[in-house]
Amino acid sequence: MRISLKAVLLASVLGAAPAQAYDVFEKSITDLQAALASGEVTSHQLVEGYLARIQAYDHAGPKLNAIVTINPKALEQADALDRERTRKKLRGPLHGIPVLVKDNYETLDMPTSAGTLALATYQSAADSFAVKRLRAAGAIILGKTTMHELAAGVTTVSSVTGFTRNPYDPTRSPGGSSGGTGASIGASFAAAGMGSDTCGSIRIPSAYQNLMGMRGTRGLSSRDGIVPLSSTQDIGGPLARSVTDLAIMLDATVGADPNDAITAESKGHIPKSYRDALTPDGLKGARIGVVRTLFGTGGEDREYGKVVDDALKKMKEQGAEVMEVSIPGLDDLLKDSSVILHEFRWDLAAFLDKRPGAPVKTLGEIIDKGLAHDQLQERLISRNPDRRDEEAYRKAIVKRKATLEAVKAVLEENKLGALAYPTAQRKPNLVGEEPNGGSTGQLSATTGLPAMSVAVGFGTSGMPVGLELLGAPFAEATLLKIAYGWEQSAHPRKAPFSTPALVNGRAPSAVTADVAVAGGRVKFTYDQVTSGLRYEASADKDVVALTLQRGTAEKSGPVLANLLLEGQTAGAGDLLLQSKDRDDLAAGHLFVHLYTRAAPLGAGRSVVQFPATRAQK
Repeated sequence: MRISLKAVLLASVLGAAPAQAYDVFEKSITDLQAALASGEVTSHQLVEGYLARIQAYDHAGPKLNAIVTINPKALEQADALDRERTRKKLRGPLHGIPVLVKDNYETLDMPTSAGTLALATYQSAADSFAVKRLRAAGAIILGKTTMHELAAGVTTVSSVTGFTRNPYDPTRSPGGSSGGTGASIGASFAAAGMGSDTCGSIRIPSAYQNLMGMRGTRGLSSRDGIVPLSSTQDIGGPLARSVTDLAIMLDATVGADPNDAITAESKGHIPKSYRDALTPDGLKGARIGVVRTLFGTGGEDREYGKVVDDALKKMKEQGAEVMEVSIPGLDDLLKDSSVILHEFRWDLAAFLDKRPGAPVKTLGEIIDKGLAHDQLQERLISRNPDRRDEEAYRKAIVKRKATLEAVKAVLEENKLGALAYPTAQRKPNLVGEEPNGGSTGQLSATTGLPAMSVAVGFGTSGMPVGLELLGAPFAEATLLKIAYGWEQSAHPRKAPFSTPALVNGRAPSAVTADVAVAGGRVKFTYDQVTSGLRYEASADKDVVALTLQRGTAEKSGPVLANLLLEGQTAGAGDLLLQSKDRDDLAAGHLFVHLYTRAAPLGAGRSVVQFPATRAQK
């Protein structure tokens, strides 16, 4: 049974109120640990702080719809960890820190749906390996995040939760399949989160939410207790707002697991701590090979390609050696190298067969009973063949080995620390639409090599852009070092507009401004959370136009919207501000202009300014 989010929130409110509110917005794990160590805050209060943000923004405000369920014992577990702290029993940097996990990780205290209505009531008898490790490290599993149904896509839509939205533009997808984790960590619903990646499912949401995300080397992390899509390509991994937080999460979750034989490959390759690789001059001397064929050539790819190229130029300025490289025959090597079609049906059935409490046992049952989302129906049918094409499967495995050797050869011959290319070549699709392509995730999924999505900036549309770094086997520390050097010089993290810091535990209220200009007046009401700008305008007779325009104190700019048309003396309406509009509003670069018959080139103009807007930007 799903736990009511409202009930849990009420339990939080009815519990002991914090003596002083602590703002969890954009706080790193190290920030939170420092506050806990000083006594400024308790873990109980951290849970309350994140629950308040979820209440304000997940089903209200931008309605991200990124959380499936909340851990009903989160506050109780926080209290236990607070008591351990008072006894000086600290488990490490995650002690008392709330994190979120994707809803395909099995958990003892919450159902595991894997995004399908068919498993909405399935309750595991054990935690997944990664969840066990997180709890042992002192982390509080705050809840579980939405995902693309059965991890079988990249837009995050499911029969359990519907569509999830991107906090940087709620009209767009957060990517997938770990889109709920991406949106949640981007919106500061927890300190960090866990996703899974079969063909880009950690890296795409990381790129689209201005996060850092790691798909480790095959064998680095256990797959035990993660609902499978492809046993060959699946791997779990973290998403975080900073490289340091990502390293902390890796330290807690990687390592050998007797229930997952391939993790034995990681023996001797895992450092004492990934944080040891984080040095401010991590770019100095780093050799990075740019794979130009993965940048995309369409007009829609130029926006993101330019941001990635600009970041690479800046990396070079910081001491990196950046060079163009090619992987011979890459397009042909990657073609038909995915094994999802050859494994999904059988891997899912094997997983469910070992779980007596699972309501269904096969993919065919899910399809036949109508328990999947309409957008997934055709894809699931195509991935449920009557029999496995063993010859195609064999050829795919051969291609995977050949691709791995080709990439390793390029890395070794050029003495490269990483290959670089866009994580996604273009911005995400609109919610409800089909994915628009452009993912480069197959290279890591095919080779089993580690790949990290690094936040590098924003496109002209205001959407985040990610650069992917791919390295040699078990070179996660090298990727982290390069990414940390970039992060320390560029400071690429910028919080989404739609989920700002709370004010007295609630989303900021709409603000108003009265703007007078010559014979006209406009009352503006601005909702920062939805980016909606309401206007009520009036003017004297002989109006030609009352407009909202861009500009500076010295010069007028182009018309953004007509508030009154010729002959009108009153009117009202709503505008939805885009990224550039919000930036101009915050910078004082939006003006009301009045044009009349007597002054057809302008009777006057006044700046639109909300005092609180500048502080909230």
